[in-house]
Amino acid sequence: MHIGIAGNIGSGKTTLTRMLAAHYGWTPKYEAVTYNPYLEDYYKDIPRWSYNLETYFLAQRFKDVVEISSSKETIIQDRTIFEGVYIFVANNYAMGNLSKRDFDTYMELFHAMMSIVKAPDLMIYLRSSIPHLVSQIQKRGRDYEQSISLDYLKGLNDRYEKFINEDYKGKVLVVEGDDLDFENRPEDFSLITDKIDAELFGLFPEIKIK
Repeated sequence: MHIGIAGNIGSGKTTLTRMLAAHYGWTPKYEAVTYNPYLEDYYKDIPRWSYNLETYFLAQRFKDVVEISSSKETIIQDRTIFEGVYIFVANNYAMGNLSKRDFDTYMELFHAMMSIVKAPDLMIYLRSSIPHLVSQIQKRGRDYEQSISLDYLKGLNDRYEKFINEDYKGKVLVVEGDDLDFENRPEDFSLITDKIDAELFGLFPEIKIK
């Protein structure tokens, strides 16, 4: 089984991935942010490094999804290949950070990959407002994230909403993240696991997830 965690920068994806993996005994698959050789350069000069960064992420996510598809374990993944394309690449193209030539080349590569890629069994979307995201980004203090503009975050949020509500055809569980502190309040974490149990294991069928 494949579970995906979706959400904007600072929404808590990695923390939730870690906690759910521990709770259910699932195997976590984390996004390779620390090891991306383009990330710091990207935040200094987004138009120059967008294609390099996004193509690197696409390659890593494709390797991940191939590995997940052949695993007999339940994998919970911090950000999926779909978000990289429909959120981040689409946003960079719309903002003029990717040329049409680079965007078309990237999408041709992605569509070739899609012939062997399927959607996760469940996508968990952590919905967060811009003020909440900014607060979380400031709190964790990664130097390369401090220059992210509000317009950039808003563009990503808008595309997440379009992706979840219009473009993505798989099963989705939406978690409203602003008022939850699932890392420090067990009752908040239980709210999330109760919804996951209802969706995956047929418990509490009266709960409407989306």
